[in-house]
Amino acid sequence: MFRMYRKVILFLLDISIIMITINFLYLVMIKIYQVNDIDFINFVPHIVIFTLCEVFTQKLLKTYHCIWRYARTREYLRMLAGGGLGYLIYLLVDYGILHSFIPVLCSLFVLTISLFGMLLMRLCYRQYISYKHKDPRANVLPIVIIGAGEAGVLLYEEIQSNPNSNYKVVFFIDDDIHKIGKRIHGIEVKGPIMDLEKLIQNITVKEIIIAIPSMIANKRKEILNLCSKQPYRVQILPNTLAILQGEEDEHLLKSVRDIDIEELLGRDPVSLISEEINHFLSGKVVMVTGGGGSIGSELCRQIAKASVNKLIILDNYENNAYDIQQELKQLYGDQLNIIIEIASVRDKSKVNLLMERHRPNIIFHAAAHKHVPLMEDCPEEAILNNIFGTYHMVQAADKYKVDKFVLISTDKAVNPTNIMGASKRFCEIILQSMKERSKTEYVAVRFGNVLGSNGSVIPLFQKQIAQGGPITITDKRIVRFFMTISEASQLVLQAGAMANSSEIYVLDMGEPVKILDLAENLIRLSGHVPYKDIPIIETGLRPGEKLYEELLTKSKELIATQNNKIFIERQDNITMEELMYNLKLLSLALKTKDCSVMKNTMKAVVSTYKDPEEVNDATIK
Repeated sequence: MFRMYRKVILFLLDISIIMITINFLYLVMIKIYQVNDIDFINFVPHIVIFTLCEVFTQKLLKTYHCIWRYARTREYLRMLAGGGLGYLIYLLVDYGILHSFIPVLCSLFVLTISLFGMLLMRLCYRQYISYKHKDPRANVLPIVIIGAGEAGVLLYEEIQSNPNSNYKVVFFIDDDIHKIGKRIHGIEVKGPIMDLEKLIQNITVKEIIIAIPSMIANKRKEILNLCSKQPYRVQILPNTLAILQGEEDEHLLKSVRDIDIEELLGRDPVSLISEEINHFLSGKVVMVTGGGGSIGSELCRQIAKASVNKLIILDNYENNAYDIQQELKQLYGDQLNIIIEIASVRDKSKVNLLMERHRPNIIFHAAAHKHVPLMEDCPEEAILNNIFGTYHMVQAADKYKVDKFVLISTDKAVNPTNIMGASKRFCEIILQSMKERSKTEYVAVRFGNVLGSNGSVIPLFQKQIAQGGPITITDKRIVRFFMTISEASQLVLQAGAMANSSEIYVLDMGEPVKILDLAENLIRLSGHVPYKDIPIIETGLRPGEKLYEELLTKSKELIATQNNKIFIERQDNITMEELMYNLKLLSLALKTKDCSVMKNTMKAVVSTYKDPEEVNDATIK
């Protein structure tokens, strides 16, 4: 009820304060100083003009729109400025209408006392709101804020003024030597951050909030590693620039979130050349196969930002395709010409029918089976979908004169130890066979594990933690490269924009990450203790699984591009006759329905395909 009429109530209270002040002045002049020549009736017009001028300027500067429990210095200065401006207007109007005014000293006294009363009322209201809803018996969470800069201080003020907050800030931690040992709003600033463990050793703390939005990735990882050694939940305040610029209706506390796992990778996201990508896509008919999957759907989101003529999403799973269609329609409406085709790339005749119908200029081929253990059990699906599906798309691209064909590959294609990786390596070979044989430019893009993609390990860990554990990992020695879905899709688009043909592009993904470290950090950052609150169980390597993925960018066969994060891997030429012979061998293997025959045939047609035991044993030695 109060909130509905907050502005009106504040307006009336300000008028009351001004009126009381002026009347008090009148009484002082009459009773104390015995100034008897002032008739109250003659005094009334001055009161009215002064009051109207003051409230008019406050309304003009929109101080009644402020939410005073979140007010900062700017709001109070605006109110004082309104008081001063109102006073000047009063002098001009009062003299212009009444040709006289209250003596300047008297009117300044009224102004000073009025503004003091208005400020005091707002400060008292702010303090009242801060403590009104706080039950001293309620569960109060003692927390530490890392960062005593503007973001950290604003967060503290939000915690203090927010009636729904049950946080209690114990102290700040900062690296600034000019702040360490001093107090902000009565809260001590300790430091440096590297002494975190010692600083909180004998202090009751339930949670740590990192409030340094501008820190670089390496510094963030360093702080997160320190925090992950403590048995407390850790949250982070992201880059909330709009809030820091003073959007009063925003709540800083709502922006505090749990740690995103990519923040533990310790590298800045790869940023590619958007102008070049936009020029590459502008005005084109673009087809994305597997467009409903994790990478495919993100590709569609990125492509939709460019001024494409038409976007064709091809997928054999209608639910995924429907989801991305509805998302893009909601974002772009009629501005984006989007078409959904439900089909499988294994169906050669349907592929050719769609190519004839849409005549795409660019194809991003993301349709593939990718789960390693499943493909070990069902090798025929990897061969049919990944290999023959890609072959159908490649041949159709040549037949219908597609300008550019981009294959989504994987780091598991490098010296593969499983059917999935071998099938993707064969897909790269299919593209190599088209070199100097087609006007279509064919390129493949390799990257590592994608954070947040369907079936990736991180969402599984987070789900297991939410259920109370245990976390399951196949082997505690496993190391993997990671990148975000956005990075992966941008790499694909950037590679497509480059002018080379029948090449394989790889991304510098930084240092590899130990899966066990990720699991332990996730547990700690969720406020639990590894092996005590959440067990970690080793289940053994799955069929076809490597301990270590190949370090793509350390190969001597790599050629630098204009982007220092993207490289081209040199490839040997392959004749069409050799390709067709190998495809025939695979077709014969499929007819046997025998998994061992199919795997042996894959080893015959992909020379780098080895048994995982051979590779893992060599790695351990």
